[in-house]
Amino acid sequence: MTNKKLISFDLKADFGFFKKPDINDGLYLTYNMLHKPALLGIIGAIAGLQGYQKNGELPEYYCKLKNLKVGIEPLNSDKGNYTKDIVKYNNAVGYANCDAGILNPQEQFLIKPAYRCYLLLNIDDEIENKLYQNLESNKAEFLPYMGKNDFSAWWDDFKDYNYSSFDFSSDYNISSIFAKTEAVRGYVAKNMSMFAASTEPTWLYFEKLPIGFNEDLYQYDYADFVYSNAKFLKEMNMSEAGFFYKIEKNKIIQLF
Repeated sequence: MTNKKLISFDLKADFGFFKKPDINDGLYLTYNMLHKPALLGIIGAIAGLQGYQKNGELPEYYCKLKNLKVGIEPLNSDKGNYTKDIVKYNNAVGYANCDAGILNPQEQFLIKPAYRCYLLLNIDDEIENKLYQNLESNKAEFLPYMGKNDFSAWWDDFKDYNYSSFDFSSDYNISSIFAKTEAVRGYVAKNMSMFAASTEPTWLYFEKLPIGFNEDLYQYDYADFVYSNAKFLKEMNMSEAGFFYKIEKNKIIQLF
């Protein structure tokens, strides 16, 4: 029987940048949320796996970790959003300036991004076991960074969970981001409590995020994600959209 462990660690940085590949005209925009390919790069560095080495070849960390189930929960955000700013810098390298001038791109970046990252690890696998040991002992083989090597990252609050599958037999909240398969607004449970006026209003955050690579085209594959404080009706059964688990009594997360 496979020896699996569901763990989490809180990943943090002063700044972050997860470049959107469809924007490349002097203004580089960032995804707001950490996405799976970026997370695989970070934990690949922690485990000591190689990054991009040759054009047209996927990096070692992605090939070795692409089937790993992960979950992502934003921390210290404003309803899922992080503060952003834009910096302008000079790029004088020759290949960036065909007219021999100086390129002055502008780059959007995140300020103090933080995410609780969940991993379902097979401890019998050599690489995943090493990753488990390094995360637990706060050790990294290579320096992890939040999307750009200028933005070094660190982690704390390593946790190892008891977990069980969630069966959608009752209404539920989801603590992590989750991939939706249909419109979710119609499944938001109405708060009928006499104390409803004193509770936080319901909000929903949406973002289309990369979940992996199309290995023929070397482009991202995407899914539509939601992050919300809403309670959803059990009729929104998303068991086919990913792996939903219950941890810490009644906390529900999705791994994808």
